[in-house]
Amino acid sequence: MKISSRAGRIEPFYVMEVAKAASAMARELAHTDAPMIFLNIGEPDFTAPPQVQEAAVRSIHDGATQYTQATGLLTLRERISGWYATRFGVDIPASRIVVTAGASAALQLACLALIDAGDEILMPDPSYPCNRHFVSAAEGAAVLIPTTAAERFQLSADKVAAAWGPKTRGVLLASPSNPTGTSIHPAELRRIHEVVQHHGGITLVDEIYLGLSYDDTFGHTALAIDDQVISINSFSKYFNMTGWRLGWMVVPETLVPVVERLAQNLFICPSTVAQHAALACFEPESIAEYERRRAEFKARRDFFIPALNAMGLNVPVMPDGAFYAWADCTQACRTLGVQDSWAFAFELMKRAHVAVTPGRDFGTAETARFVRFSTASSMAQLQTAVQRLRALLA
Repeated sequence: MKISSRAGRIEPFYVMEVAKAASAMARELAHTDAPMIFLNIGEPDFTAPPQVQEAAVRSIHDGATQYTQATGLLTLRERISGWYATRFGVDIPASRIVVTAGASAALQLACLALIDAGDEILMPDPSYPCNRHFVSAAEGAAVLIPTTAAERFQLSADKVAAAWGPKTRGVLLASPSNPTGTSIHPAELRRIHEVVQHHGGITLVDEIYLGLSYDDTFGHTALAIDDQVISINSFSKYFNMTGWRLGWMVVPETLVPVVERLAQNLFICPSTVAQHAALACFEPESIAEYERRRAEFKARRDFFIPALNAMGLNVPVMPDGAFYAWADCTQACRTLGVQDSWAFAFELMKRAHVAVTPGRDFGTAETARFVRFSTASSMAQLQTAVQRLRALLA
């Protein structure tokens, strides 16, 4: 059977390929005294709070399971609008909010609405691999621009201006970022947007980890800059609803009908049950629980990253958000006699029973010396992982 060239351009999602290998090995270790510890997947160990679960049950019991509008329940869009006002101090009308089948659907819709064949989108290297694949699936081309620790692994206005070419359509940024957990300084983001606007381009910002910010310097939405900024968000990370597949996007008013038309054809609507459940995310009791969990994620970061640094797994920039550690494993690779983070990750699985994600997924050759740890697991698991890593790397 002939496969489309479009599908052929999409590389494997190596994060999940490594996860499959880790799961297979974990089955063999399940009944031993050293089971696998998973520090590879960006999924909170917390599940949706009781109020959210109860709201889902009520929607099923009450038969509230029919299709909604393609843009989502108006009540949910209004709740999201209210969250922007109370959390970030920005006025985002519900009419600009489109609820989607996860942030992935939002990114797909944005790319299909704005990218033509041959358009180039500037992105930082490293960055989340699926973001560049969304661009490719829309017949565009992701242009990865190398970044440094001094730049917090984020793009600068100067680099965007220097890289802008005749085919450039815009930028796709992430703040906080996966895999680094670092954010763009609001002043620099404003300068980037000014460069983009000067060229008549688009500024698309992945903000799915914005709720999990730990530094007031960075915990601001890009939507505060201009109503032409497009923001992608999700109920997966801060709201702990990964498998519910629910997200949203904020777009300029003129783009809403375009996105709605695409969503009608591609998705019909987001999950109705998930939408009714998400209404409860914004209740005071739920927000209080999410904030308690945010503090727990910060505590895990504050324990784990100094421990990595002490072992020679250098994290060059302390993440200000999300739940990742982007560590240079060059020294550790020498210790274990392996070449790069791909081989290092499999050595950790085999010899320490700790699953991590190699840097291969997140950019060009430079990322091969990095490995991404997820601190979304419990403190007890992180402590055990540190003990095993110390024993292996001593």
